Amino acid sequence: NLFNYILNADGPVHLELPNQWLWDIIDEFIYQFQCFSIYRCKVNKKSEDEISFLRSNPKIWNVHSVLNVLHSLVDKSNINKQLEVYSMGGDPDSVAGEFGQHSLYKMLGYFSLVGLLRLHSLLGDYYQALKILECIDFNKKSMYSRVPACQITTFYYVGFAYLMMRRYQDAIRTFSNVLLYIQRTKQMFQARVQMYDQITKMNDKMYTLLAICLVLHPMRIDESVHSQLREKFQDKMLRMQKGDTEEFTNNFSFACPKFLSPVPPNYDAVTAINHKEPFLLQLRVFMEEVTQQIILPTIRSFLKLYTTLPLSKLAIFMDMTEDELKTHLMCFKHKMKNLVWTKGTSGLEGEFQSASEVDFYIDKDMIHIADTKVARRYGDFFIRQIHKFEEITRNLKVVSAGAGKTSS
Repeated sequence: NLFNYILNADGPVHLELPNQWLWDIIDEFIYQFQCFSIYRCKVNKKSEDEISFLRSNPKIWNVHSVLNVLHSLVDKSNINKQLEVYSMGGDPDSVAGEFGQHSLYKMLGYFSLVGLLRLHSLLGDYYQALKILECIDFNKKSMYSRVPACQITTFYYVGFAYLMMRRYQDAIRTFSNVLLYIQRTKQMFQARVQMYDQITKMNDKMYTLLAICLVLHPMRIDESVHSQLREKFQDKMLRMQKGDTEEFTNNFSFACPKFLSPVPPNYDAVTAINHKEPFLLQLRVFMEEVTQQIILPTIRSFLKLYTTLPLSKLAIFMDMTEDELKTHLMCFKHKMKNLVWTKGTSGLEGEFQSASEVDFYIDKDMIHIADTKVARRYGDFFIRQIHKFEEITRNLKVVSAGAGKTSS
């Protein structure tokens, strides 16, 4: 009824609500759809009356209705045109239209874009999930990114979509940026217990996904994020690097979203895993990719030790024939080449780049190896520590000044 009231009005509804409330409305709307979809698929736990009711009302929480509401809010607000003009330094109000000039419609439109990102990710359509955000530039702050929960949700689903599309470098950049953002703003959430718990859980999920990405595609990341990762996930990363598929499965199961089926289940074919089928499908897709490159960390570890290495010698180390080894080396080259975002607002665009720490070429029966690892930048680390020290000094001065006033 609320959405009908906002969308079907002849003119803009004169209703002013805080941005946090508007985000909560969209967030809860998708959460309710998610919960109902999971409930509907748990057929084996339902009575005959419940199944009969669901069978006779297939349009309850229909996925098309949910998509229709979100797309209607996007269209009503002209938010995509506004974002396009805003990214070029223009005035968004010039293309906002009668409804889009109002904060209510503008922000509901923006949050609906994030809602569509989340919904398409839950349905397993990662290309469409990223395409829906083509007009949002994640790589610079904007007036639209003032709700922390929305910001974190956006980066989580964008990073996950990149991971499933095998764009590991973009996934690592996305997760690193948002984890750094959470590190810096954590104190803002501590007073709000429910939000703090949600963000802490999301933080753990994103560290787990980042660990998976770095095992599959090693590269240098921000020092403070890397130290947290080493502290919490070093054992898990070592097990994944050794080819433990169960560890990959457990980490993916913990960190992935709760996938949904866009259609009702077959009420006549009752199984215990109906509601898990979307998850199992996504897990299978992910594990197929992992299986293809499960041996690559071992090959990488050997290549790092040499500048030249005969194929026959590496084949002995790997306990396989030379032909099998050549296949794996081709796989190494292929998997280390990713489509990487370089410029523009669309997250789907990019250029093919190889960011492997080890590069090589084969000349006849000899492997020639080049270490492409970038030297550690100590300057950034020291500057960051100096800033932290200055902040501590300022805080101590404030505390001591307050203590002085109290005593006097």
